[in-house]
Amino acid sequence: MLKTPLTSVAALMGFAGVSLADVPKVATDIAPVHGLVARVMQGVGEPDMVVPAGASPHHHSMRPSEALALSRADVVFWMGEALTPWLEGAVEELAKDAHVVELLELEGGLALPFREGVGFEAHDHGEEEGHDDDHHDDHGDDHDDHEKHDDHDDHAEHDDHDDHDHEEHAEAEHAHEYEHEEGHDDDHEGHDHGGHEGHDHEGLDPHAWLSPENAKLWLDVIAAELSEHDAENAATYAANAAAGKQEIEAAKAEVLTGLEPLRSGGFVVFHDAYQYFEHSFGLQAAGAISLGDASDPSPARIAEIQQVVKDKQVSCVFSEPQFNPDMVATVLEGSGAKTVVIDPLGTGLELGAGFYPALLKELGAAMADCH
Repeated sequence: MLKTPLTSVAALMGFAGVSLADVPKVATDIAPVHGLVARVMQGVGEPDMVVPAGASPHHHSMRPSEALALSRADVVFWMGEALTPWLEGAVEELAKDAHVVELLELEGGLALPFREGVGFEAHDHGEEEGHDDDHHDDHGDDHDDHEKHDDHDDHAEHDDHDDHDHEEHAEAEHAHEYEHEEGHDDDHEGHDHGGHEGHDHEGLDPHAWLSPENAKLWLDVIAAELSEHDAENAATYAANAAAGKQEIEAAKAEVLTGLEPLRSGGFVVFHDAYQYFEHSFGLQAAGAISLGDASDPSPARIAEIQQVVKDKQVSCVFSEPQFNPDMVATVLEGSGAKTVVIDPLGTGLELGAGFYPALLKELGAAMADCH
């Protein structure tokens, strides 16, 4: 017997109980956030990503398709202004009818200040902001003041294809205004995730996605948020979040075993993007070559980090794809230390529900290879 179209779709997706009627349109910023949202939405829908792989979260010029994704979004999940300052205005203007979740502002997560100095002064991680374990349990109560949009409540509009086409055209015209005149990032030389000329390197370190504890918290927040917009699939979102947390725990356990030789330190990073990862896995970098990632370090800083490499008997320097390898070679000169390329954004990894555990494993494996 031939199956009906709806039955066929449900069977192909593996979720016979999933409702496809009113799945919210979701926009995300960077690949790690997209991966977490994709895990929660697995079998229900796919989120859009505004900052494509390999592009700069800090300086990316949105393409029309990315701006359109924001303008159509019912929900936006992004790290926040500390990572992508250019995106704040676009979210406010293009996604003004969407519910926006800024992950860096959520209570209950690990929040670390920037480290200072070439060799990093010691920080007491026990005093960091934000470990409100009850936050995600009460997440639903935080949104009582957010009403569902009119277009969610009146689905009859979607039956009028002429109106729908007109609305899509208007959205595209509006989104097109956010395409920067100076061009796109198609030939972008590097993803300088976080630093910029005006960055004073003070305040909150925005690389918080590299904490598995934060990622697990965010999975619950994402599931709760999506359930508010799509109650019919709430059970699927919750189950996916629970499974995602188990996958992160399994990945963390695998990474911990491989990183044991690095517990004693002895490594330097190109720029300070990894302290959340270090905090979660019991590591401590000896220092950073560059204060940020928007400009080259000064000769004086190079000399200082060379001294750190010598004094602390550094055995490895972690570089990143966009940075000049000659600069790393200069730092390592005469030291005998190794260098390995790592990437906190996971450029090159397959996007989707399995992205985040894969990112942890990739970083862990690369670091382990350098001891």
